[in-house]
Amino acid sequence: MARTSNVFARVEPEIKEQAEEILDQLGIPMSNAVGMFLRQVVLQRGIPFEMKLPRREPLSFGSMTEEQRDAELERGMADLRAGRTCSADSVLEELHGDYGL
Repeated sequence: MARTSNVFARVEPEIKEQAEEILDQLGIPMSNAVGMFLRQVVLQRGIPFEMKLPRREPLSFGSMTEEQRDAELERGMADLRAGRTCSADSVLEELHGDYGL
């Protein structure tokens, strides 16, 4: 077995719990994930990569609170005013890629 060294890190409890839930779903122990991250830092000579579970379901308007709906609508209006728009075809392509639709 390879020699190991301990790493101690302080993180917010909520972040740790959320990360553990995701890592459990991926089948990766926290210590392995930290080791993977550190190896990639060395190989990439910087912050290396993003690992995440894909969202399987698009955001449901009906599941949002009134405040969340208002914030999303305002973000959309701000995008329109700023000219940040895209075609319906490009949105559908992205949905197919991101959500497997």
